[in-house]
Amino acid sequence: MEMTLNSENKRSSVIPMAIVAGLFFILGFATWLNGSLMPYLKQILQLSPLQASLILFSFYIAVTFTALPSAWVIRKVGYKSGMALGMGIMMLAGLLFIPAAKTQIFALFLLAQLVMGTGQTLLQTAVNPYVVRIGPEESAAARVSVMGILNKGAGVIAPMVFTALILDSFSDRVGIELTQVQIDEMANSLVYPYMGMALFIGFLAILVKKSPLPELAKEDDETLSGKGHTREALSHPNLALGVVALFFYVAVEVIAGDTIGIFALSLGIEKYGVMTSYTMICMVLGYILGILTIPRFISQPTALTLSAVLGILLTLGILLGSNESYVIANTLLVPLGGVMLPDTLLMIAFLGLANAIVWPAVWPLALSGMGKLTSTGSALLVMGIAGGAFGPLFWGITSSATSLGLQGGYMVMLPCYLFILFYALKGHKIKSWK
Repeated sequence: MEMTLNSENKRSSVIPMAIVAGLFFILGFATWLNGSLMPYLKQILQLSPLQASLILFSFYIAVTFTALPSAWVIRKVGYKSGMALGMGIMMLAGLLFIPAAKTQIFALFLLAQLVMGTGQTLLQTAVNPYVVRIGPEESAAARVSVMGILNKGAGVIAPMVFTALILDSFSDRVGIELTQVQIDEMANSLVYPYMGMALFIGFLAILVKKSPLPELAKEDDETLSGKGHTREALSHPNLALGVVALFFYVAVEVIAGDTIGIFALSLGIEKYGVMTSYTMICMVLGYILGILTIPRFISQPTALTLSAVLGILLTLGILLGSNESYVIANTLLVPLGGVMLPDTLLMIAFLGLANAIVWPAVWPLALSGMGKLTSTGSALLVMGIAGGAFGPLFWGITSSATSLGLQGGYMVMLPCYLFILFYALKGHKIKSWK
């Protein structure tokens, strides 16, 4: 009888998990599409590095302002309706790209990005609890890992789709001064893909609303309601420093994933739109390595330490390397039938390997010993995603201020990795500010 019940429970969770998996893929697709969109808009609108960084800033800053309001919306309408509403906002963002492309007004693109980030925040707030609560608690970690791979796997596919649908038609225009007619043609090429994406997301929102996805019981969010709980949570150094570590982590993750295309464009690489895929492939490999090795062979702090050290070494390699050197490509890519890419560009992609383990390693270290303040601590850790807004912004400012240009902008990652290293070695062990 017990075996029958277990098999029925397993079957009953298959469809909800498939729906949740699809939503994580959509989140990843819309997020990592920015890596291709950023250099494309730079070429069309003739943006400076600082202006181009605002494309990412407007997307990620939405988390800062809408994370807690999203939790309030979920409490009011429920998880399933919250998912549908989040996707509806993402559909609206996709439609906003149409007038933005037609008018080529930079502010409209930024507005579309801000709305997309808002919809994503609401969807993430609603869908993440399902991963933990839709199945057995003892297998939650495995489900989180699978969803992470789906999210980053979408980051591999999204730039390829963007390149195939849009970029390939204009690959001969890299590094040349464009006429207004050519600019109009490139801008208009965004209309139908974004219209198609908006309609598809809207269709999925209706399906999710009418799906058999079970409604989760609403939790008591009292721990999120008072400033006292936040102050008490931040009195734990391992949490407060963990929030900072995640802020710096998301900053370097977004810099590595979304600026590699614009750097490739500056080097005259025709397939600059697909470069984010290289970083995401390395992140997926890092995820898989983490699943296989932690904690069986190495501990979470050790994995975090290795990630930070690798990030520091790669950053130094990017800053000191030559854009005319192809040693890595000759060693790894060309023998496998790959393309010739400068070592500096490939080291940016390898940052994906360094970054992959940081998020899953910091969370348990930061929440250790939080007890009844765990939900408040989780909300504060989510706020660390705002690093994705400020990391590229400082990269753009530094790129404009240094003689090395875009290559020099990557120096902003050094203090980020140094802080992550500090947290891995000492920060997570501090239990009191005294």
